[in-house]
Parts: sequence; structure tokens; C-alpha cells
Amino acid sequence: MRNMTASERIANHIRELGDWRGEMLAKLRNLIREASPELVEDWKWNTPVWSYNGNVVAIGAFQDHVKINFFKGASLNDSQGLINAGLDAKASRAIDIHKGARINETALKDLVRAAVVLNSRRSKPGKSANQAKR
Repeated sequence: MRNMTASERIANHIRELGDWRGEMLAKLRNLIREASPELVEDWKWNTPVWSYNGNVVAIGAFQDHVKINFFKGASLNDSQGLINAGLDAKASRAIDIHKGARINETALKDLVRAAVVLNSRRSKPGKSANQAKR
């Protein structure tokens, strides 16, 4: 049997959950893809992870909630107040979603896009092409 791709493992994980957590993970996966199609799906630490120039966001399914973890969440502007977990962590922040909770999809997409922009700034040091021409 061949090894599954990360996307196949995520789809399999969603199917195996078989309850509201799987449905929520599938919904969040779609929102992340819509927000930033440039993100790469990966499977790390036995959980779905999306990256762009480093880890951006991960989603974990727990017994009573689904957690969206932003690896650099402490640096994000959460003007809509979605972040409700991991507030004491040095760099990361999270959103815990419990059964029946509604998601502010627009605000979540904005957070994902901001997290991608934050990772995009981690470019190599040095002059840009325009500065080098001067």
C-alpha cells in the first residue's frame, strides 16, 4: 500500500472522527483553503497543519472541542475577538470551538490571511531587487 498524501490523511481523519468534530474540521479546512489557497496542507504531530514559509495554522480534534491553533497568534490583530485559548502562550494563540458553536467565517478568514502575511514577512535578509538597482 502506498503512503497517503497529507491531504488524503486529513480527509481520512475527518471521516474517522465521524461526528460533529469531523464536520467542523471539514468546514474549517474549506475556510482555510478559501482564505489562502497558497497554503500547503501537511500532516504533522498527527494533526492537520497548513503552512506557508513555515507553520501557519493547525486544527486538532479533542474529546469535547476542536482547536484552531495559530502558530504566531500572539502577533495577530484579533479585532473580532475569536481567539479564546492559549492566551498565556508566548507565540501561539488558539480558538476553541465546542459543539453547536457558530463561527464568524469572515473574521476567521481574515485571521488566516493575516497569519499568512505574517509568515510572508520572514523573507531572507538583504536588499530587495529594487534597492539593489539604485
